[in-house]
Amino acid sequence: MSAITLSHVSKHWGPMRAVDDVSLTADEGSLLVLLGPSGCGKSTTLRLIAGLEETDAGTITIGGVDVTHLNPAQRKISMVFQSYALFPHLSVAENIVFGLRVRGVSRAERDARLKRVADIVDLGHLLERKPSQLSGGQRQRVALGRAIIAEARVCLMDEPLSNLDAKLRHEMRTEIRALQQRLGMTMVYVTHDQTEAMTMADRVVLMRDGRIEQNGAPEELYNRPATAFTARFIGTPPMNLLRQGDRLIGVRPEHIRIVSGGDHVVRVKAVEHLGADSIVLCEFDGQPISVRLDGFSKVSPGDNLPIAWDADHEHRFDPASEARLDNIVKEDRLAASGQ
Repeated sequence: MSAITLSHVSKHWGPMRAVDDVSLTADEGSLLVLLGPSGCGKSTTLRLIAGLEETDAGTITIGGVDVTHLNPAQRKISMVFQSYALFPHLSVAENIVFGLRVRGVSRAERDARLKRVADIVDLGHLLERKPSQLSGGQRQRVALGRAIIAEARVCLMDEPLSNLDAKLRHEMRTEIRALQQRLGMTMVYVTHDQTEAMTMADRVVLMRDGRIEQNGAPEELYNRPATAFTARFIGTPPMNLLRQGDRLIGVRPEHIRIVSGGDHVVRVKAVEHLGADSIVLCEFDGQPISVRLDGFSKVSPGDNLPIAWDADHEHRFDPASEARLDNIVKEDRLAASGQ
């Protein structure tokens, strides 16, 4: 069953199409990530689902109910924003139950839910503190607790970890994913960080200029990028894209080997040592190319390296449209068959 469905949804700001004919589905109990660069329309799409913006076209359903023209309160969702949006004068406990108090939930029910939620987000020992007495990760847990206590089946998150340092982001994304699976809630999560998307999502919707570039499982976007844009955006470092004559080919850095008598020779420009592996930044026919090597590489800037890769690991794109060529062939066959 689909918990959220967008059908041909659009939102325009004057001549600019912030969201342009977007259709997607989030299955019940899944974590769907809206991914893309700044200005691609991912946060606007989330706000349309939440009812914080009105659609100019299309329909939105949540749990099988058309909510396109309902206000946010009627959509029965919870939301976590980029800023923690906590009341500084209220304690942790008061921040978490604030929404329940506004809705007139009884004191006994509020206390019972608070106890359950405090255990889930590990805040039981901090309930009397004020937000100023908490770390960034603890404040984010308060925001999560406030969303969970509403007991909504759908939770929307707008870049909730962008204010945290790298170590804390890693810890929190693991906690959020575990929490989503434990509670069985449907979650739509907005981020510009492809590492968050790849490690957390059941499904990734990559957006570009208000439209969906590719929609699929994380491994699908990584192993079979539908366009050169997807290939560039997914992966750390991203896929190498090389123009050779009238061809545009892509090769992941980890699929390139240094071999004696290799098919090509590249010149090393710099080396990034990451501990378990090294990223060797090279130049190939005037184009940048990255090679991932195991361990602490001893190559140095200025070295010439013979490289090769297997044909099975080569991705081919149309040089003009930058669409994946086997996708173009498939579409042409369908068109020819009249399907």
